Amino acid sequence: MTAIETFPTVQSWADAAAAQLAEALSEGLAAEGRAVFAGAGGSTPSPIYARLAEADLDWSMVTATLVDERYVPESSPESNAALMKRTLLTGRAAAARFLPLYAPSVTVDRAAAEASKALATEGGRLDAVLLGMGEDGHICSMFPDSPTLKTLLTPSLKPAVYGVPAGRDGMAPPQERLSINLPFLIGARRVVLALTGSAKRAVFEREAAGDPRVQPIAALIAAKVPLEVLWTEAV
Repeated sequence: MTAIETFPTVQSWADAAAAQLAEALSEGLAAEGRAVFAGAGGSTPSPIYARLAEADLDWSMVTATLVDERYVPESSPESNAALMKRTLLTGRAAAARFLPLYAPSVTVDRAAAEASKALATEGGRLDAVLLGMGEDGHICSMFPDSPTLKTLLTPSLKPAVYGVPAGRDGMAPPQERLSINLPFLIGARRVVLALTGSAKRAVFEREAAGDPRVQPIAALIAAKVPLEVLWTEAV
């Protein structure tokens, strides 16, 4: 079972997550002269992004991207890109280059191919990754029972971005999405999974003991992703 680091407050949890991510970016900058950060959307990362934005890094040599995105433009209130620009790419971090997953292409799969190519030009490796987890156990846009799930969780494939279709008959997700695959996480320098609340901890512990072919948390552990799990009961 992967160890879970526990924090008493949201502030201490966010500070610790930001510090770990900043350290990984610093290591990437020192080793390669540039670094790539990939982050989650949703409400959970916002306090972490606010602290990470204050990190003393050469942000002009950092590329920021997303682990997943809804297939919507930045003008949409559901855009993860818009969220990241509001919460992370401010202050010092405003100097970073942003690489979107969404593109106004003909199809979500074409947009995914374009994002894969763009990430490959950045070296094809993520230095620091911030993940969240849904109450159904999904990370990125790796949803239970999605037709793309097994492909996204196949560790032997090349790092890539995939289109994720909308779920049928009320299944998640409600709209098309884009998602990085497990090999991107396997090759990362550091992956931080940030969890809040007792319900999410219970989901994590359940999913960690599951089937790595169809349960993303179990897949992370089985593939020996460089994973750090940070949790606070505070929400």
